[in-house]
Amino acid sequence: MRALVVILMLFFPFPANAQDRGDNERIMYKQRTEIDFDGVDIQGELVKPQGTLLLDRRAASFNPLIKLRKNWNLEIKESIRTIR
Repeated sequence: MRALVVILMLFFPFPANAQDRGDNERIMYKQRTEIDFDGVDIQGELVKPQGTLLLDRRAASFNPLIKLRKNWNLEIKESIRTIR
């Protein structure tokens, strides 16, 4: 009997009806929120990076994986020969 009820609940779910708000009900929010920290003592420690990190910054040098060539004359001459 319980299995039948569970199967019926899975295959025939009942829709949930939400309550509609009336047109005259509106949500009103404050224009501005003020938080007063005068009565609160906040204690802490200023954390900043070490001076050596700022002073030892150098440009990174990478080993280039692609070599740029400035002279393509040999390849151009060979391509002209293959076209002829």
